[in-house]
Amino acid sequence: MPLVLISGFPSAGKSTRAAQLKEYCESKIASSTADARVSRLKVHLINDQTLGLSRSVYHSAKAEKDARAEEYSAVKRVLSRDDIVIADGLNYIKGFRYQLYCEAKALQTPSCVLHIGTPAERCRENNKKLLADENSGGGYEEDDFENLIFRYEEPNGMTRWDSPLFIVVEEDETPPCDQIWEAMVGSDGKMKVVKQNLATVLKPATEQNYLYELDKTTSDIVAQMLVYQKDHAGEGGGEVAVQDVEKPIELPATPMTLPQLQRIRRQFITMNRQHSFSKARIKEVFVDYLNAEFLR
Repeated sequence: MPLVLISGFPSAGKSTRAAQLKEYCESKIASSTADARVSRLKVHLINDQTLGLSRSVYHSAKAEKDARAEEYSAVKRVLSRDDIVIADGLNYIKGFRYQLYCEAKALQTPSCVLHIGTPAERCRENNKKLLADENSGGGYEEDDFENLIFRYEEPNGMTRWDSPLFIVVEEDETPPCDQIWEAMVGSDGKMKVVKQNLATVLKPATEQNYLYELDKTTSDIVAQMLVYQKDHAGEGGGEVAVQDVEKPIELPATPMTLPQLQRIRRQFITMNRQHSFSKARIKEVFVDYLNAEFLR
């Protein structure tokens, strides 16, 4: 069942909006006794409090990375066909949102992002009030707060992992719960099903010389990326156009080394050695796989 990612600046009111959405979903489930598909659903709210995480995890990169891994594991454990998961965290890194999106897609269940659009200045005021209130248990230390504001990567509804994107501003009494429910669960009595990524759909290999083409094509594309990086040394990023493929390869800001690219290539070959798509689509699917890996 659906995964709803809550995203926003620190002290933007995410916990309040997540609680409102959870209450709405539980009420909707309780009132849908005639629809067995809906009545069996359960709602899970995952946040720093349920995970026992303190604001101090944002003091260091390692502690923050461990906290994200804990949230990721918690979501993965409960995400299923009969569960609605509300992941209430900063979720400010687009690569992390992409990872969670992939987990939902692997289960063929929909996901969305609810962006809490509270302006940074108001969040700053909220945070100061929380720090001043010893009983609130919230608030981020000033340095951590400013660092998180600076690093925040706002969701973009044009990207597949941030779509559909719902936005709630401070003046709104509640999130767009009806719209979220319709997009994630629906009211037509049919379960929402999401197609898997092309790179993970397994099909029997039947074409002659398939493994040779798989090895040669991926090797040629890796070589093309290395040549591009050599010709644009020191620039970082950039797009590499691959013949007969509509979408280009979007290189990361930090140049990729040969061992890194070979590792990704070997992973892709291993995934598709026994089960495959047609030889004509190797380029397209490998480019899609590379772009996904570069976002991690």
